[in-house]
Amino acid sequence: MRLAIITTHPIQYYAPVFKLLADKIDVKVFYTWGNEAQEKFDPGFGKTISWDIPLLDGYSYEWVKNTSIHPGSHHFKGIVNPGLINQIKSWQADAVLVYGWAYDSHLKVMRHFKNKIPVYFRGDSTLLDVKPGAKQLLRTIFLRWIYGHVDHAFYVGSNNGAYFKKYGLKDKQLTFAPHAIDNDRFAAEKGEEASKIRADLGIKPADILILFAGKFEEKKSPDLLLNAFLTLDVPNTHLLFVGNGILEETLKTNACKNSNVHFLSFQNQLAMPAIYHACNLFCLPSQGPGETWGLAVNEAMAAGKPVLVSNKCGCAADLVNPGVTGEIFKAGNVSSLTKKLHSLIGDKNGLTILGNNAKAKIAGWTFSKQADAMLNVINNSHAN
Repeated sequence: MRLAIITTHPIQYYAPVFKLLADKIDVKVFYTWGNEAQEKFDPGFGKTISWDIPLLDGYSYEWVKNTSIHPGSHHFKGIVNPGLINQIKSWQADAVLVYGWAYDSHLKVMRHFKNKIPVYFRGDSTLLDVKPGAKQLLRTIFLRWIYGHVDHAFYVGSNNGAYFKKYGLKDKQLTFAPHAIDNDRFAAEKGEEASKIRADLGIKPADILILFAGKFEEKKSPDLLLNAFLTLDVPNTHLLFVGNGILEETLKTNACKNSNVHFLSFQNQLAMPAIYHACNLFCLPSQGPGETWGLAVNEAMAAGKPVLVSNKCGCAADLVNPGVTGEIFKAGNVSSLTKKLHSLIGDKNGLTILGNNAKAKIAGWTFSKQADAMLNVINNSHAN
């Protein structure tokens, strides 16, 4: 069984799954952004990102020549690979697994191989940002055509499953393969490092620290969290922003008079577990559009932290049980966010209990379960 995997570039959320798949079947990953993707400029962070953990070990891969004038995964014509279909054919793939259709060559692969070999699909889109109207009607027709080229899709969670159903895929064409992170890496004890981070920022052991980690962009609404925090003005409570992005200057200007708001620049993968362990509460206040999941929530939960997320985060429906693993507030509503924050930070012991529940909840969302779900479908299909 030879599975060709089509994806743009190596990332920490996919590479471990490719390795697990390669342990059981013959896998080759075709990286369509090209070799340049190893060190890429990330417009969201506003800097060139090179991950500090190995992402190419344990499976076969090829860098595919990308002839795009403006290469990148942020637009349809950013991934153009004239030789890709022939490379897949030359490798004699028995099936293809495509990550995302919204690139020139990914869609061409789906169209070319449909009805020739099984076409599997992985994406995490949701219906959370859908607005009714004529445009949406046209989009529905278009997306039903797109997903007509898919034999089977692996959905990441319930919001994503509902999306695939709306656009034409039947229950028998859908399999749950949970969105996952390296739970063990984020769960590992980081007490000493976490204490140092807090001490360096002037945060006392008894103080409460709220964390936002990610791109400082409108989609993720870090400014809403800052406004809510400043409104609260609770002593011995701190807010830490970790990352970079277009809103950085505005955030720092608005926070400059409050010594309990702290900033750290982008932290790479090896540094992030200790950052999560340093906090008491993680908040992802995204208003979208396009917060399809929010894998930082998985990371925080694996570190044993409760989570406060907006109802526009794709993960909210599956991971956040109000009063059990954290809370959900109404996206874009500072009053709703302030109320939830106030309730959570008022009970430090309660935060610890929620964090323990969160860790237990996320323990079932693993790379192994994701890979096993995929293998089960792929092997059964191949056997038939």
